[in-house]
Amino acid sequence: QAVWTRQQGGAGVAGDIMVATRPDGRAFVQFSKPPFPLVTAQLAPHHWQAEFPPQNKRYSGRGNPPKRIIFLWLARALSGQPPPENWTWRQDSSGWRLENHVSGESLEGYFNNEGQPNP
Repeated sequence: QAVWTRQQGGAGVAGDIMVATRPDGRAFVQFSKPPFPLVTAQLAPHHWQAEFPPQNKRYSGRGNPPKRIIFLWLARALSGQPPPENWTWRQDSSGWRLENHVSGESLEGYFNNEGQPNP
């Protein structure tokens, strides 16, 4: 579960988030309001892409992802990489939060880890 807030003081959108990461740097993130995906983002070692189906928009590029696509930075933060300058990342037993302090955009939630092996 997650809440995506696009600007400081704005209304958040609650939805389901799915994140899959691989040791080689590949990642997949999907934020949806079932049954519709709102954002689908993918990272690879040298390129990235993000799709916003409700707006019929698709962005892609090489190198580091742009700071305006918070979902790509979530995958990196979960992999232990620091967020960009002027961003904060917090993760503890109650959940996680990624925030861009310049734009006010934030993403916060928790994972239930279904399908993960027990420690």
